[in-house]
Amino acid sequence: MTRAPRGVLFDLDGTLADSAPDLAAALNRVRADEGLDAVAAATLRGHSSSGARGMLLAGMQVTQEHPRYNALRESFLAHYAALLADATRLFDGVQPMLDALDVRGIRWGVVTNKAVRYTGPVTAALGLAQRAAVIVSGDTTPHAKPHPAPLLHAAEALAIAPLQCVYVGDDLRDIEAGRAAGMATLVARWGYMGVGADPDRWPADGWLDTPQDLIAWLDALPPAAGG
Repeated sequence: MTRAPRGVLFDLDGTLADSAPDLAAALNRVRADEGLDAVAAATLRGHSSSGARGMLLAGMQVTQEHPRYNALRESFLAHYAALLADATRLFDGVQPMLDALDVRGIRWGVVTNKAVRYTGPVTAALGLAQRAAVIVSGDTTPHAKPHPAPLLHAAEALAIAPLQCVYVGDDLRDIEAGRAAGMATLVARWGYMGVGADPDRWPADGWLDTPQDLIAWLDALPPAAGG
C-alpha cells in the first residue's frame, strides 16, 4: 500500500478483543457436564480464534467427525451464549488505537467469523458497536473468512474501495481473506496466532507487535488520495 487507507477493518477475537477467558470457561462447562475436570485456560488460549471447532478439539480432542460433535458443539455454544462478555475485554492499547483512527478521520469496522447472535452483544458490551462504522459477522454473508465476501461487504458498506482498506487480524485466514479481497493486510502479533503457526511466513503487508504500531504504520504512509 503506497498511501494511507481510508478504512481499517479488524478481526474481533484475538485482534480487538481478548475473548479467550470466556471461551475457555464455556469449554470447561461442557467438560463439567461430561463429568470431566477443567483444563487450564492457557492450554486453550491459542485455539480461541477457531471458535467451537477449535475449542472442542483442544479441550476434548473431539473432531468434526466425532459422532457427538454436533451435540457437544451446541452445548458449547449454549454455555458461551450465557457468558459472552463476562471476562472478555479489549486488548491493552486497542482503545487509544481506535481513538487515534477517529482523530485521523479514518473509518473503521469489524469483520469476524463470530455469528451475529454473539457479535452483537459482545461488541455492544465492549463499546465497539456504538463506534464502529460497520460490523460484519460470520453469517452476514453466505461465506465466512477466508472467503473475501465479508470483507468486500464491509468495504461496500463503508463506500470505500477495497484497495483503500486494510485488514488487521491474528489468524492466517484473516490474511488470506484480506488478500483475496484486494486489501492490504497486517498481522496482529498480540493475538492468538493459532497453535504452531508461523506468522512470519504469512503473506501479509506488515506485522504489528502492539495496537499502537498500527498508527505508526499508517503515519509512515502518504495521506490517502483525495483526503
